[in-house]
Amino acid sequence: MRSTLDKLISGTGLLLAAVLLVAGGLLTWANVFIGDQVEEQLLAQDIVMPEGPALGGLSDESVEALEEFAGSPMDTGAEARAYADHYIQSHMNSSGEELAGEPQTYSEASNKARELGAALAENPEASQEQIDEAAAWGELRESLFMGSTLRGLLLYAYAFATMGVIAGYAAVASFVGAGVLLVLGLLGLRHAGRIKANEATATA
Repeated sequence: MRSTLDKLISGTGLLLAAVLLVAGGLLTWANVFIGDQVEEQLLAQDIVMPEGPALGGLSDESVEALEEFAGSPMDTGAEARAYADHYIQSHMNSSGEELAGEPQTYSEASNKARELGAALAENPEASQEQIDEAAAWGELRESLFMGSTLRGLLLYAYAFATMGVIAGYAAVASFVGAGVLLVLGLLGLRHAGRIKANEATATA
């Protein structure tokens, strides 16, 4: 009975080891595939990380986050996140502050632009100042729309890159787990063989 139990447990362990090996292989493929896709898509954007004068006007936090990648082609999720959160977002905030005194979202700028546009349509005798203000808000709306769109795409790239990294760690864990179960399973079968041999000797 002890020999049979050892064989059953060891066989289950070997089966789990095989499953983990397959899972590790798939996770490794996912890690490589996602990494290649993120790099390919980011390089297609032909964005070079800002450096030198391009970092002027940014906060110390943003400069510190961007200096690590200064001057390199954007091809990793970490670079995409830094560019999105510390370069695009900073310029979007600055644009809103220059016009309204505080950062503006695309929705806020769009509502304001529509409001001023409607007011101009109802007032044919609007002053040049009112016309210029409406135009400025329209330009801000377009700028924030483009900035928000690019920022969102870059953060999607960062999210996928992070998933790829997680898949890589999971692959390592799967291979380690498979190795441990394989060793334990083989030791269990060896132990079961010894027990069976001892039982046979005792019977004889």
